[in-house]
Amino acid sequence: MGSNRDVIIIGGGVIGLACAHYLIDSGVGVRVLDRGKVGEGSSHGNCGLLYFSDVMPLCSPGVVTKELSRTLKGVSPLYIKPELDIAKYLWLLKFAMKCNSSHRNQAAKDKYEFLMYSMELFKSLFASSSLPCDFENIGVLTVFKEEKNFKASAGTQEFLASFGLQGEKITKERLVEMEPALLDDLAGAWLNKADWHLRPELLMKAWHKLLEDKGVIFHEDCAVLDLSIKNSSIDQVHTSQESFQATDVILAAGAWTPKITEKLGLNLPVLPGKGYSITMGRPEICPTYSCVLYEKNMVMTPWKSAYRLGGTMEFSGYSSSLDRKRIDKLISGARTYLKHPTGQPLIEEWTSLRPMTYDDMPVIDRAGHLKNLIIATGHGMLGLTLAPGTGKMVCDMVLGHPAEIDINPYSLKRFK
Repeated sequence: MGSNRDVIIIGGGVIGLACAHYLIDSGVGVRVLDRGKVGEGSSHGNCGLLYFSDVMPLCSPGVVTKELSRTLKGVSPLYIKPELDIAKYLWLLKFAMKCNSSHRNQAAKDKYEFLMYSMELFKSLFASSSLPCDFENIGVLTVFKEEKNFKASAGTQEFLASFGLQGEKITKERLVEMEPALLDDLAGAWLNKADWHLRPELLMKAWHKLLEDKGVIFHEDCAVLDLSIKNSSIDQVHTSQESFQATDVILAAGAWTPKITEKLGLNLPVLPGKGYSITMGRPEICPTYSCVLYEKNMVMTPWKSAYRLGGTMEFSGYSSSLDRKRIDKLISGARTYLKHPTGQPLIEEWTSLRPMTYDDMPVIDRAGHLKNLIIATGHGMLGLTLAPGTGKMVCDMVLGHPAEIDINPYSLKRFK
């Protein structure tokens, strides 16, 4: 590959492309292997939020009680497939144990630093590269149907204020004027101008092309079958196409990462969390802002080129099947907030797997027993948002440069 350092990246999602970007710009030879098509995993059909205000981890106080209550009422976005899977239930137990104020406070501090780091890198990326992707930085609305929830959300905003991320309170009267696409009977909203949105599949297509032009080599439909170890390092990566060698290997295969680490005797507590979306043409009255629809735990994103509803969290293993009921729930959920919840034509119904850790923090670290392996996964629902920060962090690891932010929160050691 024509460089003193050559890197193989396993995974052509947004994390893999971000790693490739900073490495190729540093003069490192880069080869990306993807089991399918580049950018066709969870990077493809998510709602495209760059959610820099999302410092609060999923495992926060009250989450377990709230979701149990909503499950009993049949309105929870969470679905856990009942099956004999001890690893899954241990993961869920550890998640529940993390739902405390101590973890929330520390995780929020760590996430804040990472999110702000990634934001600055996104600014530099968009300033220096042509990446047409329907990008807008007008902010994101979190919209409430019920008055009690809107009032209670003031506590969350106080927490965000400690990081300088408090949203602007939007009364129901002002909301009607500000976003005419929303129904008139909503309780109110918060507008957070720290948050942006883009169309992720357009970003992935443009970034893929940019990296190819810079010299990154891509292999699609190239499944990793095995890895050979020599002198405490990965010597060869054996795939469905051929075997490859490199000085460093980066494992950024999203939810599929544990399937590869188990070949190396490394138990990685990353669970696949299935999300759904439906993409359509813009409705008759199309919103201006991306909206988090609070009670339904879903997102609506309008772009110049399309319109998408997305959300849900389903723990059902590695199944790629699309459950029609989950798509229908997205549409019915949107009806409780929007005058015109759907548009024409139907462009895509989609599902994919997010890589979830039980503490809602990514894994970005060297595998201790293998000197040349770096793991970058577990970003949950923030893979797109944290991609540049992760890519730069991994690049610095490869080059032996000091990290620009604290990387200890993302260490594998925390799972021991």
